[in-house]
Amino acid sequence: MDKNASAAPPLRNYSGVERAAVLMMLVGDDEAAAILQKLDPEEVRQLGKAMFAVADVSEPEVETVLDDFVGKARDRTAVGFDPRPRIESMMTRALGREKAESVLARITPPEDACAIDLLDWLDAGEIANLIEKEHPQIAAVLIANLDPAVGAQVLELLPDSVQPDVLHRIARLGPITPEAVETLKTMLSNRIGTGGQAQGVSLGGTREAAKIMSSARKATEARVMPKLFKIDREVARAIEEAMFVFENLLELDDKNLGTLIRNVDSDILIRSLKGIDETMRARFLGCMSSRAADGIRDELESRGPMRLSEVLEAQKAMIQIARNLAKDGTIMMGGGEDDYV
Repeated sequence: MDKNASAAPPLRNYSGVERAAVLMMLVGDDEAAAILQKLDPEEVRQLGKAMFAVADVSEPEVETVLDDFVGKARDRTAVGFDPRPRIESMMTRALGREKAESVLARITPPEDACAIDLLDWLDAGEIANLIEKEHPQIAAVLIANLDPAVGAQVLELLPDSVQPDVLHRIARLGPITPEAVETLKTMLSNRIGTGGQAQGVSLGGTREAAKIMSSARKATEARVMPKLFKIDREVARAIEEAMFVFENLLELDDKNLGTLIRNVDSDILIRSLKGIDETMRARFLGCMSSRAADGIRDELESRGPMRLSEVLEAQKAMIQIARNLAKDGTIMMGGGEDDYV
């Protein structure tokens, strides 16, 4: 018997992720990159760490890993393999990458997605049909789970009479218990056909409601917000404040921004500009006469440090003045994207 063979170190017992790392080290860079693109961030992190750990893999260990891989592959029938790569390849060849990705995104939702997750695979009209006759609280939870732009579309497709109530409930949402999520999943599963174990989630809130309302059409905002003020003035005001922050004033064109500045008391304007950087400040001063701008600059320098609370209070006041001017038509906010009928 060969003494060298008898003295050979035992083969390392690789874990599953380390076996995958060995295989990744064997394929080309393009193939490895294609595989990594299909993994989620945590899987990429684990696999990358394992690849460093197996960098010193021996030739016998590589053969062992390959034999194990081939053996497991043979144990599976052709039907047992994931058909998606082949379908993706066929569709890409037939339709081109962009069109194929668009089609596949609609027909291949994740296998492990729960019912609420599957809402991301439905369009706004389909979701609105699902929840139109459900309790407003269910509609609120589901809309809060969507991307704000999609949520706004779904909200607009619901009956006008329920939109303010649903928006109010979105703003007041907090932690959702596992039991409540299970109820929602059961309702959706009956219509979509999926299941899974429920976990508690946290959805909604004033900012989420504001994002949804900001993504909606101006006509929807004009119809829903006054009704929401009647339901809950405090929540409506919080949503309104979250919808529009001081930096949004920079989106006004020079004419409208100049009109706003002329309608703001100089003390409010100075305190508002004290809390912003020089680039933003120059945008405001650029809409004023040279003499007026120089006066504001001198006043800003002479006042010295100012409390943040004073600055924020002044900025809120300036935002409210802007909203009032927009309501009476003196200035135009939102880039002129209001609806036409």
